[in-house]
Amino acid sequence: MNASQLAALSPLIILGFAPVVLLAVLIFVRSHAVTAVLAIIALAGTGVALARVYACGPCRITPLIVFDSFAAAYIGLILGAAVVVILISYAYMQRFRGNREEYYILLLLATFGASVLASSAHFASFFLGYEILSVSLYSLIAYPHAIQRNIEAAMKYLILAAASSAFLLLGMAVCYAGARSLDFGRIGELLRHLPPGLPGVVMLTGAALLVVGLSFKLALVPFHWWTPDVYQGAPAPVTGFVATVSKGGIVALLVRLFAPVGLHPGGPLYLMFLVIAAASMIVGNLMALFQDNVKRILAYSSIAHLGYLMVAVLAGGRLAYTAVAFYLMAYFVTILGAFGVVTLLSEPGNEAEHISDYQGLFWSRPWLGAVFTAMLLSLAGIPLTAGFFGKIFVLTAGVGATRWTLALILVIGSTIGLFYYLRIIAALFAKTPSAAAPRPAPSLSVLGGGAVVLLTLVLFWLGIYPTRMAEIFWAAFG
Repeated sequence: MNASQLAALSPLIILGFAPVVLLAVLIFVRSHAVTAVLAIIALAGTGVALARVYACGPCRITPLIVFDSFAAAYIGLILGAAVVVILISYAYMQRFRGNREEYYILLLLATFGASVLASSAHFASFFLGYEILSVSLYSLIAYPHAIQRNIEAAMKYLILAAASSAFLLLGMAVCYAGARSLDFGRIGELLRHLPPGLPGVVMLTGAALLVVGLSFKLALVPFHWWTPDVYQGAPAPVTGFVATVSKGGIVALLVRLFAPVGLHPGGPLYLMFLVIAAASMIVGNLMALFQDNVKRILAYSSIAHLGYLMVAVLAGGRLAYTAVAFYLMAYFVTILGAFGVVTLLSEPGNEAEHISDYQGLFWSRPWLGAVFTAMLLSLAGIPLTAGFFGKIFVLTAGVGATRWTLALILVIGSTIGLFYYLRIIAALFAKTPSAAAPRPAPSLSVLGGGAVVLLTLVLFWLGIYPTRMAEIFWAAFG
């Protein structure tokens, strides 16, 4: 490894060493505030290093890692989401009676794992990043360990993530048997031009196993069963983290791995992705209609949104991958804002998760009600919000590639989604007797409140002026 490659690796070096530094600091100073500030400084330092690497152009660092504009775009989204999660978590964790500092170390480790996924070009780095992310998430989901349902959610996630890892490892082994290589480029080349006979069957089998493993992590149907239970059982800020940072890293890896393949209609991989995407959009929206728990509604909603995202993945091409990145950014902003409001109204062991908890919120706390309304409208794809243009870009990519069936399902699914989002909005504006005695907001803080307000501003900026971010992503995927 030469000096330029070492410099290009600096974002991962900073982010990888940050948890070690925080552990060393805890030996001498155990302070919730100091740990949170140091975690944000580490993420900011990683962002600065990432900007410097991006300015220097693409760089391949050994066969394992590649830093290019694609990796920079996705790692930037991951870092921004991690900073927001820390800000909305601070007051929530302040009310946790136990060791709080290790929570931020786990957040940094999970962010590091997701960043490795976004920059991976080899199955070895892919699996290392995947396991770092997964193991950190087990602990984060169960972090307030005195709460039984958190332990239950972590156990469910552990078992299903272990199954996902098994599929991924088996898929890697089968792909290696067919390609004699663990490099993404070589795997993609063979999948694009399948060799005749048994070698082609072996490569397709390996790719199918990889798709199954990744679909577990993305909560795509029919590998989604863990999602509502984990979303409901995990602490509110951790749920936001799982819904964004975790999935962002996997989406980046999915695009990098399968973009060179060229998913053409009629091919076996295309058909597999088609069924998964269509089922996710249909099942996610229909199941959300029957929920009264806000966190479960958002869980099923996230299944549908990942299905929407798969429409652009199946479309392929520069426009489609630009749409994927923009949609992912809009989804990050929106879902973090929604779970930010849930976090501000919650405390460990007593979370605002039922629709009844939000009755009359707009009248008792107008700014929180307005923020939550904006986030729900964005998830529904209403104009002037980021979610609207996210769906427009994905729909444009799908129609441009003549993916008519998926485009139609996307439109129908979005229409169904309006109903369950409007149920929550109706509760926010309902003038009921319970509005006179609103649910207390124990975690209401300057940091958390400022974070959700900033997300709301970004939400409307992307919804009114999406061109700038679209141009950045277009240039990144050129």
